[in-house]
Amino acid sequence: MFLGEYQHSLDEKGRVVLPKKFRDLLKGGAFVTPGQEHCLYVFTKERFEEEVDRVGRLPRTDRRARNYARSFFAGAGEVSPDKQGRIQLSEKQRVYASLEADVTVVGVADRIEIWSTAAWEGIAAEADEYFSTIEEVLSDGEGI
Repeated sequence: MFLGEYQHSLDEKGRVVLPKKFRDLLKGGAFVTPGQEHCLYVFTKERFEEEVDRVGRLPRTDRRARNYARSFFAGAGEVSPDKQGRIQLSEKQRVYASLEADVTVVGVADRIEIWSTAAWEGIAAEADEYFSTIEEVLSDGEGI
């Protein structure tokens, strides 16, 4: 499981270091994809295969589903952390997530999210406010 928030920097080649505690979970391979709110998702190979199945079940007759699949898969790439724990992000991925120098790597249970630090600060504040004021959460996730 991926947990925590970590501050890192992109190097001159567009690589980012993943936290050491995440690396063992990625030994079988990983995939980087566009995420919501202009971050990047990093999935284990197994979790990515679940996403492939989920997206494959979307109706091809729905334009939104087709566009989602196009963006998700066109922006995806397979990665393997090197000995220093770095993964290479493509230029397209870096542009999509507005990644320049300072990045924040966040563990979100079944995935890693990579954010520009400036964007993360805004999203985190919004999420923290929502979390602190929510009055009702159903055990099945409805109503959230």
